[in-house]
Amino acid sequence: MTKTKDIDYLFLSARVKAMERNLLNRERLERMLDARTNEDAAKVLTECGYAEMPLVNQETLDQTLVDHQEQFLADLTLSAPDKRLIEVFKVRYDYHNVKVLLKSEAMGSEPDRLLNSGGRVSVAELAEGVRSGDMRGMPGILQTAVAQARDVLGATGDPQLADFVLDRAYFSDMFDLAKRVDSPFLEGYVRISIDAANLRSVVRTMRMEKGPDFLRSVLFDRGNITTDRILNALSAGGSLEELYATSVLKNAAEAGVAALSGGPLTRFEKLCDNAVSSYLAGAKYVAFGEAPLIGYLAAKETELTAIRIVMMGRMAGLDTDTIRERLRESYV
Repeated sequence: MTKTKDIDYLFLSARVKAMERNLLNRERLERMLDARTNEDAAKVLTECGYAEMPLVNQETLDQTLVDHQEQFLADLTLSAPDKRLIEVFKVRYDYHNVKVLLKSEAMGSEPDRLLNSGGRVSVAELAEGVRSGDMRGMPGILQTAVAQARDVLGATGDPQLADFVLDRAYFSDMFDLAKRVDSPFLEGYVRISIDAANLRSVVRTMRMEKGPDFLRSVLFDRGNITTDRILNALSAGGSLEELYATSVLKNAAEAGVAALSGGPLTRFEKLCDNAVSSYLAGAKYVAFGEAPLIGYLAAKETELTAIRIVMMGRMAGLDTDTIRERLRESYV
């Protein structure tokens, strides 16, 4: 495939810059938080291109967000010079759906409400493939991962171990796609995402007082900080602060150390996500090329998460400050 040039993104970059004006910025988030009713909070979303929700509950919220996600992904897929770039942001939903399908199969429950149609593979096709065991025609890494995860779940009955298999395949799949796109900025995004996932694994493993063998099993390859470096540093008595001292995850690592003393994980998790957002913020200053599109796609993922945090928090009766503490940095 011919390498896509920055100039091929000239029109789409200009369009993305215009679309950024409709992103859910801090001012709109604050209006949602301060709204008198849940219905008033949902009305703010119409300014960002979301459909109106006459009845605001979890079911209508889920459907509204899924519909919006499908629409903007389909729209950008049509416009993108290299469709594989969009697939990097769709791949997570394939693995999310496999987790849901395998667990539902094991428990004899219906998975429909938890499935997400934003993946590369349609929900119906993936559901049939998982049910029948025939994954032919689907991405190779996904095929192998489903078979391995099913075997692990059947042998151990432990869904967490099956999730580890799928998470490892997810990052491998995402990195493979990014490499084929041949975009240093996209590859950097995937690497920092893996770094953040590994830091989470380190902190959780240490909180559970698990050993190095367990830690090795839950670390992912291809991050900026290699798995060997993480394992060697910790086995030699090194600290997380030292390990991540020159990384954008420096503040997150410091929060992770605090969490190891029994503190809450909320701030640590938030700072891990903010570190990835900090990397992506560089895309805002690129005039054209694939970087603005990558930044926008990641910003939309952050936006969907923020909407769920605010609206579900309001529905659960949480106070404004508690909800605000859970929000990540926005792209705009």
